[in-house]
Amino acid sequence: MPRSLDGLVLAPVADQAPGQVGPRTRFTYHEKDGEIWAQYTGGDVVRGHLVGTRSGDRLDFRYVQLGRDGTTACGHCVSTVVELPDGRVRLEETWEWESRPGSGTSVVEQVTE
Repeated sequence: MPRSLDGLVLAPVADQAPGQVGPRTRFTYHEKDGEIWAQYTGGDVVRGHLVGTRSGDRLDFRYVQLGRDGTTACGHCVSTVVELPDGRVRLEETWEWESRPGSGTSVVEQVTE
């Protein structure tokens, strides 16, 4: 199993649609005994939280966020944890909004700044 996500900071590698996460969004992950959770903020997101589980290299979680425009939204995401050749972590994600229409894929990678 790839290393723990606990304490890692990750960021999207590309912009999503308006009102979603983008390269200025930072996710701070935590992990313990198969549980994962994170806080995120930046870009169009004032505050976001995710909570779920990890089994091997698979994450399954729900997320909720508050946008800069005052709207809230929630959804479900399944991610695959990949260790990059330089030792950083990448999450390859498939997500779907539950509070509004929309779905897609995204990639977030560990930042070292």
